Amino acid sequence: MSFTTDKQTIGDLDIFGKKGKPSVYALFNHTCTQGGAKLMEDMFRYPLSDHDVINRRSATIRYIHSLGLSFPLQPESMDAAEKYLDNTDPRSQLMTQNNTLGQKLKDMIGNNIDQQLLVGGITALITILHDLRDFVQKTPENTHSEGAITGIRSVLGRPELQMVFNKQPGKKLSFPELVELDKLFRFTNPIPLTELFHHIYTLDVYMTVARVGASLKMTYATALPKGTDNTIRLTGVFHPFLQHPVANSIEIDRERNIIFLTGANMAGKSTFMKSVGIAVYLSHIGFPVPAEKMEFSICDGILTTINLADNINTGYSHFYAEVLRVKKMAEQIKKGMNVFVIFDELFRGTNVKDAYEATVAITDAITRKRNCLFMVSTHILEAAEVLQQRNSQINFVFLPTQMKEGKPLYTYRLEPGISDDRHGMLIIRNEGILNILQNGIHSRQTNAG
Repeated sequence: MSFTTDKQTIGDLDIFGKKGKPSVYALFNHTCTQGGAKLMEDMFRYPLSDHDVINRRSATIRYIHSLGLSFPLQPESMDAAEKYLDNTDPRSQLMTQNNTLGQKLKDMIGNNIDQQLLVGGITALITILHDLRDFVQKTPENTHSEGAITGIRSVLGRPELQMVFNKQPGKKLSFPELVELDKLFRFTNPIPLTELFHHIYTLDVYMTVARVGASLKMTYATALPKGTDNTIRLTGVFHPFLQHPVANSIEIDRERNIIFLTGANMAGKSTFMKSVGIAVYLSHIGFPVPAEKMEFSICDGILTTINLADNINTGYSHFYAEVLRVKKMAEQIKKGMNVFVIFDELFRGTNVKDAYEATVAITDAITRKRNCLFMVSTHILEAAEVLQQRNSQINFVFLPTQMKEGKPLYTYRLEPGISDDRHGMLIIRNEGILNILQNGIHSRQTNAG
């Protein structure tokens, strides 16, 4: 079964982000090649659902990083080679008869740009193959390099490519040599080069990911088989967009499969939930996660409801949009899927009474879905208190607010229990809103008098 998510979740977690806004993909997207950038995007769009594949990818990235080597190829060589190999039109193949005096004169008059591109591509490929051979010779063989360095080494060992290593990079080639190489690279057996470039792009991605992960002080998660323990254990998880993030630790398992989060507005609930969601998403790609340590059971997918908007096109209210999200979650669970679900301030789009009753009812229901894990936050403290009395399977945590000189201070550090912070009116008074409005009334009355 493939890993399932949706547009709402991708947007909530800022996986790709909106134009001009930060995104998780943009944090990592610093590859040296266009092919590498495309491959990385594919990895982000299609997370993995096999713990062995995830752990192998993580191990490969860590091993490549441990080598301390730089990407061995120049972007200009890659660009020239890629353009050259993309041209598979047999009419463009260099032929011996193209070297006649008449053809030479025609080329001189017409300044045959196509032929120059062919020659440039062949020359670039020779340079690439030599640079790769030097790179793999400096790199020890290791099972963790599977799919990248090992793949490059395997292709370079193909007998049909050995003649290339008799050519010196940068040295001008005779026309017969160009004809021979063009036939080899594009028409005789082009499959090894297709394989080779896939491994090059993979190496580019893994080197880039390892470098970015180290710079952001991320770590590599350990994936467990689906259903083994149905667990997410995160130590020191943080939001990767923040310059000075506050890290927190959390554990969710089948015995306590719901994290129920309370706290005042601005206490950091949404940021924390996004941090956990991003870590779970990245862990299923096999990339480093924003945490000190992570261990997780494979999920079939992740669904979040954090920044849910009204749907003007369909006429849906915010509340009805929330109801449809809950329904989608229920349908996924009914199919037997192991999903990780995040609901931030469940049913905020309706009145307090309905929101209270719906929050209690839905939370009670999902406690029985042991194959799934949940994070739920609410602004209705009474709902949390009722649930705490009747259900020991829920792990209640909160983000506290401290008062200093009449002003709220936020620690952003999780504590066990339920928040009793109610500082909405205090913040309104501190901002002087009532005074502004009152002064406006007095001014109008004075003017009228």
